[in-house]
Amino acid sequence: MELGVADAIHNHGKPMTLSELATALKLHPSKVGVLHRFLRLLTHNGFFTKTKVAPENGEEEGEIAYALTPPSKLLIRGKSTCLAPMVKGALHSCSLDMWQSSKKWFTEDKEQTLYESATGESFWDFLNKTTESDTLTMFQEAMAADSSMFKLALKECKHVFEGFGSLVDVGGGTGGITRIIHEAFPHLKCTVFDQPQVVANLSDEENLNFVAGNMFKSIPSADAVLLKVTY
Repeated sequence: MELGVADAIHNHGKPMTLSELATALKLHPSKVGVLHRFLRLLTHNGFFTKTKVAPENGEEEGEIAYALTPPSKLLIRGKSTCLAPMVKGALHSCSLDMWQSSKKWFTEDKEQTLYESATGESFWDFLNKTTESDTLTMFQEAMAADSSMFKLALKECKHVFEGFGSLVDVGGGTGGITRIIHEAFPHLKCTVFDQPQVVANLSDEENLNFVAGNMFKSIPSADAVLLKVTY
């Protein structure tokens, strides 16, 4: 994903051969063989598909070229359906490290989350005190990317929000999902509820306001509560 294979193929406008990809990605010549094996694995898993390009310069048959599939199209940066930030967040050390303690967590009778058992603090406490702005930005971008897919789901599930006069999006970040709901239901009074540092610089709009607070202590009242859980 960070290498940008999907982006390269998308920007090229057609399937790319191994040599074209190596050039576009500015790979060291010694790593081209590794890229080939990498592409074979990802093709086998359905992230890319292989095709043959027309022969050139007297070649008997064309080279193998790699094209995008529905899963790899979700990694194209700049698209409204891009889930690359979500994948990056899931693979970050703050997400992966806790799984190393899963055996311990399953064998203990403690009312702790897996993250708390592994690190001694909640994930939210970690985000609150982290001095790495990149980590907080990464988390916010991951949530925003996941929220962008909500627009597609809303087309088929609009009935879920019918009949409500107000809604509060708990842990709503910068309001990605709430704005989508607000566009579909302009009459709905929407509140985005999140931590102070998240909503501090966000401005209220008609029937859309931002409230700072701690969801573990209290949340604003509304006809409906939206709490997104992402795995």
